[in-house]
Amino acid sequence: MTDKLAWIDEELSNLRKTGFYNAIRTIGSAQGAWLVVDGKKVLNFCSNNYLGLANHPQMVSAAKAAMDKYGVGPGAVRTIAGTMDLHLELEKRMANFKHVESAIVFQSGFSANGATIPALVSKEDIIFSDELNHASIIDGSRLSSAKIVRYKHCDPISLESVIREHQGTYRRGLIITDGLFSMDGDYAPLDKLVDVAEAYDLMLMVDDAHGEGVLGEGGRGIVDHFKLHGRVDVEVGTFSKAFGVMGGVVAGKTNIIEWLRQRGRPFLFSSALTVPDTAACLAAVDILEESTELVDKLWSNAAYFQKEMRALGFDTGLTQTPITPVMLGEVQLAREFSRKLFDEQVFAMSLGFPTVPQGKARIRVMISATHSRSDLDQALESFKKVGEELGVL
Repeated sequence: MTDKLAWIDEELSNLRKTGFYNAIRTIGSAQGAWLVVDGKKVLNFCSNNYLGLANHPQMVSAAKAAMDKYGVGPGAVRTIAGTMDLHLELEKRMANFKHVESAIVFQSGFSANGATIPALVSKEDIIFSDELNHASIIDGSRLSSAKIVRYKHCDPISLESVIREHQGTYRRGLIITDGLFSMDGDYAPLDKLVDVAEAYDLMLMVDDAHGEGVLGEGGRGIVDHFKLHGRVDVEVGTFSKAFGVMGGVVAGKTNIIEWLRQRGRPFLFSSALTVPDTAACLAAVDILEESTELVDKLWSNAAYFQKEMRALGFDTGLTQTPITPVMLGEVQLAREFSRKLFDEQVFAMSLGFPTVPQGKARIRVMISATHSRSDLDQALESFKKVGEELGVL
């Protein structure tokens, strides 16, 4: 009798041989500028904790206080007995924060995309999707059964071309783009995409997972950055990055949000966001509304680090944001560079194919508001040392 699962062992072995096996490191401390990783204290340039809120005392206190009152879990899906007043308060606060009519909270940003896209389009419809959109958009689009047409990255001319090519072949159309692209650090030309959407009477959806808390006034996101309030139909966000917690949110017009309450499958069939997560998210909104200090510090740190890296001779790619790709080309070089950085107490992961295109391997440096100038200088010294050792500089 053959082993019906033998193929898994073969595939895992192949991943190890080809260098694509994902060895997962273990974190042994709270998130911050410094981490304990696999038992070693290192500078953290890997996390999405842009503003340092993941361990902010105000948020920890809010989570503890909520648990004392409500317990830990919601106990049910939102549509049965899982909607708590905390959830409704967070939805109201996020709608106000984003300057939209309404908002709905999901368990994660991934779930938010999986709920939203199939609720808006189906097999008679079409999706025009940026070729570098996140996996959650790709999966949500596939779940919808709509025809998926990709356009060139951040290219409104390419978008308009594929729209014209498919005119008259669909019932409803939806343009979807990431707001801030997490591999290169560039962001969508949303003002131009809005013009195209309006010209062809198409819905427009932006997944602003990495833009929430980073772009716009006080971190209100890419729509606020371009001052396009009321012109983008759907804004998807996550609480797991700059907000430092967990959960997802969709913001937009009231009728869209109400439709998602009726047809968003993760909302209907998966338990609600937990009590401490919801309370901590509310505290994050408080912090962002009180001051722009953390957002300003994030951008100041990024400007300094990127300027100094370019002065050293590193290629930081197309970045327009605190996400800083250090372009190295070959995946083996990127992995060796990351390993040597770790030896120097700098935790910055390499990214290669299939996460990024062949020949575009890199170290992705994630800057945070929690980094001090001395933290950044130490990292710069380590990058210089390793770069010289490996012949990059």
